Amino acid sequence: MTHVRAPAPRPSHRLIPSRFPPIALFERVATAADLEAVMELVGWTNDRLVAHRVARLPRDEWVYGRPNASIVMASFLHVAPGGSRFNGPDLGAWYAAAAIRTAVAEVGHHLRREAAARGEPSLTRVFRAYEATLQGAYVDIRGQAAERPDLYAGTSTAAAQSFGEGLRAAGEDGILYDSLRHAGGENVAAYRPSRIRDVVQADHWEIIVRAGEKRIAARRLRG
Repeated sequence: MTHVRAPAPRPSHRLIPSRFPPIALFERVATAADLEAVMELVGWTNDRLVAHRVARLPRDEWVYGRPNASIVMASFLHVAPGGSRFNGPDLGAWYAAAAIRTAVAEVGHHLRREAAARGEPSLTRVFRAYEATLQGAYVDIRGQAAERPDLYAGTSTAAAQSFGEGLRAAGEDGILYDSLRHAGGENVAAYRPSRIRDVVQADHWEIIVRAGEKRIAARRLRG
């Protein structure tokens, strides 16, 4: 199959729950050998799944010695049990949006699902926003929801995961795709940590959802 490729939006926006504080592990080392030693020292590789993912990530893709390197690496090493839309459970990816509003819609959707699963009428959570420059060329499937419904399915990500992992194995930088949660919104899944550059922390956002409503309330927190 011939793929169309396009650059990622600049900057891209990613939200991470503030309850997971950033741990400056990868920022403190200058070589891959030092990184392995520090990871073992602090227990990152005690987790069998994390150790497995580190082994799957090529060493030349490890990010270290620069600001927010740990934020980047954590997105690949700490993965949801079932994976995400374009990655399986064995290795994560850096998901981001072209606009902060789209990023809010994406995390709000998952927060609402969590509320329903827990039997909570509502949930409130604070997120840290990150902006990043994603280098490279990304397989562009925007505007193909009708043509490729398997990749945009709302009930199963099996086909999308298979598609994405095939692209990763072929050396692609990632995927550009339409948001299912925000009409007109665009997202990117990046597979190469080394191409996630200039990561900076931006605002904090408080996001509130109700299990039975589609509306998402978001408030930027200052100071």
